[in-house]
Amino acid sequence: MTEQERTEVLTGTAARGPWAEGRHPVDVGQLVMGVAFLGLVGLWALIASDRVGGDDVRWLLPLPWLLAGGAGLAAVALAGRRRGRDGPA
Repeated sequence: MTEQERTEVLTGTAARGPWAEGRHPVDVGQLVMGVAFLGLVGLWALIASDRVGGDDVRWLLPLPWLLAGGAGLAAVALAGRRRGRDGPA
């Protein structure tokens, strides 16, 4: 390690990769599956507690997948907009 690198590490001015801007990269696949999982667990809880039933379940089942897809599209769009402004990632 050079003297300059050591100084940067000690003073906290060293580049921290993707964390340098105070943000970490988003794994879109994990985001989508996490939103889908939470949606399905919430739907299961509604069905198990008899809050919804019958024909209501038919139109509620696609909602977690639609929400997860929307979250994925939003994450990709926001990442692309940020990358387009700052250059290639």
